[in-house]
Amino acid sequence: MTLPMLTVNRAKSAQLGLTGSFFTQGFLSITYLPRIPELMDQLGVNFAQWGLIMGLSGLGGMIPLLFGNKLIMRLGTRPIMFVASVLVSIMVATFGFARDGLTFFFLIFGMSFVMSIYNLSLNSQSIMFQNRIGKVVLGKFHATWSIGAALSSVVAGLLATFMPLWLHLLIVPGLALAGFLYFTAKVLAPHEDGHTEEKAKAIKVPFFKSPSMVWLLAAGLFTGVFPELMMMDWSAVFGRDVLGLDAGLQAVPYTVFVVSMIAGRLLISPITKRFHVSEYARVGAFVGSAAMLAGVWLGTWLSASSSSFVALAVSSVFWAIAGLGCAAMVPSFFSAAGHVPGMPTAQVMARMQLVNSITVLGAKILMGALAQGISLSVAFGFPVLVLLASGFLAGKVASRLKRHEVVANAFPPTGPISMVGE
Repeated sequence: MTLPMLTVNRAKSAQLGLTGSFFTQGFLSITYLPRIPELMDQLGVNFAQWGLIMGLSGLGGMIPLLFGNKLIMRLGTRPIMFVASVLVSIMVATFGFARDGLTFFFLIFGMSFVMSIYNLSLNSQSIMFQNRIGKVVLGKFHATWSIGAALSSVVAGLLATFMPLWLHLLIVPGLALAGFLYFTAKVLAPHEDGHTEEKAKAIKVPFFKSPSMVWLLAAGLFTGVFPELMMMDWSAVFGRDVLGLDAGLQAVPYTVFVVSMIAGRLLISPITKRFHVSEYARVGAFVGSAAMLAGVWLGTWLSASSSSFVALAVSSVFWAIAGLGCAAMVPSFFSAAGHVPGMPTAQVMARMQLVNSITVLGAKILMGALAQGISLSVAFGFPVLVLLASGFLAGKVASRLKRHEVVANAFPPTGPISMVGE
């Protein structure tokens, strides 16, 4: 059964709901990241312990990947989005009251669990909406998430100058909850989203018998998203402990990075009219890894030999270039998920994300151990090498896919948050 096209008014309403949902999700997901240095002090944890907490919390995001699709097939996406958005807002609001690492671990584990369910439902809703209107709009949703994240980083930096952490993490989730409820009411209802029809078409392929392309894409997804996650998790700490910035400026490195990445993702559509999206990603990875390394090395050197502001300015230039370089990584690997013979896109994506989540778990723990055992500046060499590897994997993907197939699906349905244990 093929569902009829949506009316113009219904399509506009649903698109507003999805756009607002992505924006709100990005804003809420990032709000505590620029204040991680304060949070670490409040919890009394070191770099290794923080890396362990952030890594293991990713287990919470993995579990829904095992049953979330079945839940969506049974209930539809909108009811799940309603419940999950309420729970995730409440959980983020509790972060400011945690006083030890173990308590915070359970809180962020729960947040990761619920956010994963929400994200899977939102992604599925977006794909279904795009199919209903017959036009690619996923790239706009992705950019909206990044805009919400960038704005959240700026706001968090401003609030850090005068507002205690606990109050910040009450106000922002409260506003986010209001936004979630308003926008979710506008998205496609269960009788509109086509989940029943997708259930009828589902194909079962044993996990360990997945085609080799799935494993290639899973590896590519990890190498593409991990450097971005490290900028989220560690850039504010780098700003404080290496560059010597005060609380109001610690959010600047990530803000510069993500704003640049937004610009790069908005350029995907025009660039892929002439170039293979995976080729764009390959070049971006090589340039981005060099720029990320330069930003860390020069920032460390200048903070010791010059001033924090000079170090911040120079590092920001290179991290802006790194943001452009990272822009196409996740989109390129997600786009290829729609071209694995014999498997539906949703199934390929779920397996990619599950493998990615497991790998990110170990990688985050290793990042924390390197930062604690050696130095944070040296530890940043790890995501630099991973980003470099992403370029080689993007090249392999490009060699397997036809250009017109990739361009038709050039945008991912979501930002990196779907893989984040933060």
